[in-house]
Amino acid sequence: MRQWLEYVAVKSVALAVRPFPLRMVRGVGEVFGLMFYLVDRVHRRVALVNLQVAFPKRSEEDCRAIAKSMFQHFGRLLLELLKYASLPPEKQLSLVEWEGEERVRLALAQGKGILFCTGHFGFWEQQALAHALKFEPMAVMARPLDNPKLHELLENIRTSNGNPVVYRRGAVRKALRLLAEGKSVGILIDQHMTSPDAIYVEFFGRPAATTSTLAALAIRTGAPVIPLFAFPLPGGRYRMIYEHPVEPPPDSPDAVREFTQRCTDVLEMHVRRHPELWLWMHRRWRDAQGPALDAAPGMFPSAKTDLEADA
Repeated sequence: MRQWLEYVAVKSVALAVRPFPLRMVRGVGEVFGLMFYLVDRVHRRVALVNLQVAFPKRSEEDCRAIAKSMFQHFGRLLLELLKYASLPPEKQLSLVEWEGEERVRLALAQGKGILFCTGHFGFWEQQALAHALKFEPMAVMARPLDNPKLHELLENIRTSNGNPVVYRRGAVRKALRLLAEGKSVGILIDQHMTSPDAIYVEFFGRPAATTSTLAALAIRTGAPVIPLFAFPLPGGRYRMIYEHPVEPPPDSPDAVREFTQRCTDVLEMHVRRHPELWLWMHRRWRDAQGPALDAAPGMFPSAKTDLEADA
């Protein structure tokens, strides 16, 4: 019953926002997010603790202001995604400004496919939808939602412009096949990992368990890795930014961790500039007493990456 109620609520919102312009939907989304900031004590507390540790020089008042803005951002992210996905393709493209698009074209010309990396930052869902229209579809690695009906709704949105969704089981084999065909794969690298392939890299000065799949795929295939981010612009518009490709580290026993650290550093740079656009309510550092960052290379000698396990 709860899952059906959640589905009906989201579906009703999706239908309700369709007649309104995107800039109005953005404002309503901020109100929606503010309501959750006021009532969701658990996630509000997680966000405040994370912010205070990540920005020790900021006052508690500053951290509360960032947390409040972050809730508002994710409120508008949800409503804007429902609205944006309902628009015709030409309208979706007309709402986007692009930066670094030549980097994508140069990478595609190499014929090795592209690995796009990002996080739960800005408007990552809209980024994937717009990318498919501007260039070509990218496969998006994702985790299924716990609610099957909401999962189906979100998958329909994600695939509406041709982007296939790749789930964890067999994901690496599918990614290798796509890259061999010269296609693109998008991976989010900012969630806490509990699987054996997790590696620890520094994120805001703390060890964070991070997926090794992105780096392992890049090292094995030679596919360029391009970080990408989507920022809000006035009037319900977006700026899509493709960063310079992340340079692979020298060949070494710890190359996967070094590569993952370089990608994480790009994400952290943007989060520091715009902290209100990142998911601070996620328990990113839940095993903060984990291994030291200066441990010797190969700090998990018995663990296999997803790539090794699928090989």
